[in-house]
Amino acid sequence: MRISHHPRIPRRAAAAAAVLAVLLPLSACGDGGDGGGSTDASGKIEGEITFQTWNLKANFKSYFEGVVDGFEKKYPGTKVNWVDQPGEGYADKISADAAAGTLPDVVNVSPDLVAPLAKAGLALDLDKAAGKYEKEYLPGAWKSHQIPGTEGTYAFPWYLNTGPLFYNKRIFKEAGLDADKPPKTYDELFADALKLSKKTKGKTATLANVPTIEDFGRYGVPLMDKEGTRFTFNGPKGVELLTKYKELYDAKALDGQALTATPESTGKKFLTEAVAMNPGSALDLGKFKKEAPGLYKNIGITPQITDTGKDNMYVMGVMVNTRTKQTPAAVAFAHYVTDAQRQMSFAKKVAIFPSTKGSLDDPYFTKQDGTDDTRVRVAAAESIKTAVNYTPVLFSEQMKIELRNGVARALQGKQSPKEALDNAVKNCDRLLKQS
Repeated sequence: MRISHHPRIPRRAAAAAAVLAVLLPLSACGDGGDGGGSTDASGKIEGEITFQTWNLKANFKSYFEGVVDGFEKKYPGTKVNWVDQPGEGYADKISADAAAGTLPDVVNVSPDLVAPLAKAGLALDLDKAAGKYEKEYLPGAWKSHQIPGTEGTYAFPWYLNTGPLFYNKRIFKEAGLDADKPPKTYDELFADALKLSKKTKGKTATLANVPTIEDFGRYGVPLMDKEGTRFTFNGPKGVELLTKYKELYDAKALDGQALTATPESTGKKFLTEAVAMNPGSALDLGKFKKEAPGLYKNIGITPQITDTGKDNMYVMGVMVNTRTKQTPAAVAFAHYVTDAQRQMSFAKKVAIFPSTKGSLDDPYFTKQDGTDDTRVRVAAAESIKTAVNYTPVLFSEQMKIELRNGVARALQGKQSPKEALDNAVKNCDRLLKQS
């Protein structure tokens, strides 16, 4: 039940592991290897800096030009050069710039991209340089750019993304389930899914996705040790979750094609009413209304399934390069881009959510107006106040593949859930040590 980013917002880069491989040798240089600037952000805010975003210029050029103009007017004597990089190859670009000493002063990152930069001594510790700003952000968002085994916070939280779960009320009713009381915990989900499969004689599955690392997190599985040295999702709680998914798979309550599913394929199955539940966004509601009016008439919206009481969220951040020559200006601009006023303005231009405290209490995120966009926005905004980024910062794309392969072997009966997760953890730990 993975929530995809809004299509205009960049997704996590698959090449993050490559960044780590290139950058770790730099860590021996510390933060002054190229004659870089001070980590003291308390000086005069002046000078020229470069700010890099990730695939945002095409749709938000005027917005960012306005942000730059506003900052330069607020702080006379500053100049901000804004550059934007394509979504594809972003991690490789960061890696190359870091190795060459040409990394911009202020950089748009995701947690998995900031981790290698922090380890290489290239990401400024904001707890030390800008700790006074922490109180302005949601606690879960601020913590999202902290790295296990390392002290500090290495990026300002920027925009957040999450989404609710859609369900088909007609399918629920016909299976004898209460369409006004969808499942909220995993036990409720599993019970309802088995009832629905039995009622439809295996013709209608409830879910179309195998469990991902976010599911293990929402189930309450400890994913990694605090030191960031090994993964722990093969413990009893993790085995319990995968065992229950195996029961769903055998009962055809989990779609038979879940092992090879993509967000697009699961979306299509929900659209054609072949499955009863699927994650989504406001964009999906518009698609349902146009392409599947019968489904649209019976659509239900509910929070993500969780046993922890906290939904999953994706988060973007803005880091400051330790080697900037203008630390006070770079920190001030990174804060300016991510402050409550700028975040609120940006959120009204695209389907994302601010990471600043109090912003989600704005009527824009709390009051219904009868539109589909607002229905989903209000539902997601309520959940994101306490949401966390379950995916460990050090969990690479290769590790996600290892987990997915292990899950597939367990569901197919090739390995027991315990054996499959033990092997997945072993392989992920090996990848962690290699990095």
